[in-house]
Amino acid sequence: NPAVKPRFILLTLSALLAVAAPGFLHAAPAKTATKPATKAVAKPVAKSPEFSNAYKSPHNKNRKRRTKTSFIILHTTEGAKVGALEKLRDNGECHYVVDKGGVIYRIVDHSRIAYHCGLSMWNGVTDLDRFSIGIEIVGIHDRELTAAQYTSLRYLVGDLKRIYGVPDERILTHSMVAYDVPNHWHKRIHRGRKRCGMLLADPGRRTKIGVYSKPSYDPDLKAGRLADADPELTRILYSKKQTAPKPSAKQEPTSTKKPTSGGKTQTASAKPQSDSIKRDADNVIGPKRSAWDIAKDLYNAPTTLYKFPDGTTKKGSDIRNWKAMPAGTVVTVGDADDNAVLGVEIVGRTSSSILDLVGDEALVKTTFYVEPGSKTYLQGSSLTMEKVLAFPAGTRVFVRYKVGGPVSARRPVYDICGPRWNRPETYYLTPNGEMLPGNAVKERAIPKGAWVFYRD
Repeated sequence: NPAVKPRFILLTLSALLAVAAPGFLHAAPAKTATKPATKAVAKPVAKSPEFSNAYKSPHNKNRKRRTKTSFIILHTTEGAKVGALEKLRDNGECHYVVDKGGVIYRIVDHSRIAYHCGLSMWNGVTDLDRFSIGIEIVGIHDRELTAAQYTSLRYLVGDLKRIYGVPDERILTHSMVAYDVPNHWHKRIHRGRKRCGMLLADPGRRTKIGVYSKPSYDPDLKAGRLADADPELTRILYSKKQTAPKPSAKQEPTSTKKPTSGGKTQTASAKPQSDSIKRDADNVIGPKRSAWDIAKDLYNAPTTLYKFPDGTTKKGSDIRNWKAMPAGTVVTVGDADDNAVLGVEIVGRTSSSILDLVGDEALVKTTFYVEPGSKTYLQGSSLTMEKVLAFPAGTRVFVRYKVGGPVSARRPVYDICGPRWNRPETYYLTPNGEMLPGNAVKERAIPKGAWVFYRD
């Protein structure tokens, strides 16, 4: 059969070669063997971490795809796993969460926009949510990560680096990029709003996750775009030395016995403290330590508690006069909201002076004022300081904002501010003078003629 002949010839030739030269097709046997041959063991392949879609955000379908990915931003949740996962899922505030066991939870698809940075800047680029991937790590900014977290981060960060080509110098911590608007203590926009992810600026820990370099300085501080409101944090972030973490909460005693005057012992509460509460003297207000130094942007949050020397306690949202804060006041910072709404304040609600809210930004074009009941707004650059100081209580102040609109059939809200339209820090001033936050409106129900206040 002509069709079989080539195959027959090939097999015959192979057999002859194998007999004539055993090493031609297979390795020749060893001349001597003193030990029985051992079976070759295959090198184990590194397993990928466990991924979970259990907390996938319902906002995925509404989020636009990024046009560019220049950064990977590392965060710490500053709170417990389940609460953090639920909040991040509900608001679509990151792309991934890595828990202490190394499980990686997918929140928002890595190609889409997630709102994880809030008010942010790096080398003059603002609103980094548009250009970055956010990874939340269950833990506290100054507490060591688990071995499983390092392993999973190395896999995840390495994968994202390959996909998007992000260089190591642009793998940053949230504390490196977050900034804040003026407040009672700082009259300029400034760095130091967050310590989130701080420990992952450390060279040794970066190496553990496959990141081998980092920026040597803060470009926005160097260029004078921001003031340095936390020199200690700046030193830690850009130091070449390894940062020692604080002991983990599990290593700390949950009860302490102290002798009393009667010779008996008094046992303190054995209830373990939350990781989100500061545990040392750093949370006591003194001559060189203010409420902002301790609580950062959560200083006036309802979850931050102030226990005064006389034993009374107040929430941060209930305090009016920060200048009268007595030394010895103990500050308890509750669970952090990593994306708290910034720059929108009401005169007379949390401050005794409008300058405490706007500082040096009072008369610039990115500051806007809406008086109570007003149907329009005033821009800082069109005002005098006398007018600003005369605003009544209840005036809303928008710092570092843009205003667009009015909304119309020909100019829908998405054409004005893009995917920011439903963010909690976006506000709508309706034609009847009502102010509505972005997360409380439906796109098709936004009143025609409304002005939109949004972050750039």
